[in-house]
Amino acid sequence: MTSEKKNLGTEVAENPPESWWQKAWKSQRENLQIVMIALSLAIVIRALVAEPRYIPSDSMVPTLHVGDRVVVEKISYYLEPPKTGDIVVFAPPEKLQEQGFTQDQAFIKRVIGLPGQTVAVKKGLVYLNDKPLVEKYIAEPPKYQWGPYRVPENEYFVMGDNRNNSNDSSRWGFLPKQNIIGRAVVRFWPLERIGEV
Repeated sequence: MTSEKKNLGTEVAENPPESWWQKAWKSQRENLQIVMIALSLAIVIRALVAEPRYIPSDSMVPTLHVGDRVVVEKISYYLEPPKTGDIVVFAPPEKLQEQGFTQDQAFIKRVIGLPGQTVAVKKGLVYLNDKPLVEKYIAEPPKYQWGPYRVPENEYFVMGDNRNNSNDSSRWGFLPKQNIIGRAVVRFWPLERIGEV
């Protein structure tokens, strides 16, 4: 019995009650861990899965307006290549960088021509492999001539929906596949225009 009391006494002596500052530190440490985990997840998701983007110009009017915010997903192009009609966000290719644009100034355009296809712009229409595209999404018909040119391997021909006010492939050439960041999938701002793009 005496030894039991001694053991109990020893236990109590080894584990004194936590002071208020120890409890506060323990609570703050747990909160800090939660914040660090959340931050790490956010960084990984933004780098590998999806990220928000702001539309800074009117080159994609009427589909996207200045100030619109879209979610850009980054997974699908690991599984399958871009398709005609996809709206892609990309880092400026070399010719745009020569004009003073930096790698962090992402562009957004619509994929028109795929590798191996022939693209031309004439008489207010875009031709893909000698067939005119039906484009209900453009602001107005293009007022310029371009091509015909064949899209090289691992590159794409991209255009803004606001054809006559867009710094796109008709001005600087083809977009290398490795420059593509991801595909714009949904507009989340402004609230009255939420939806797929």
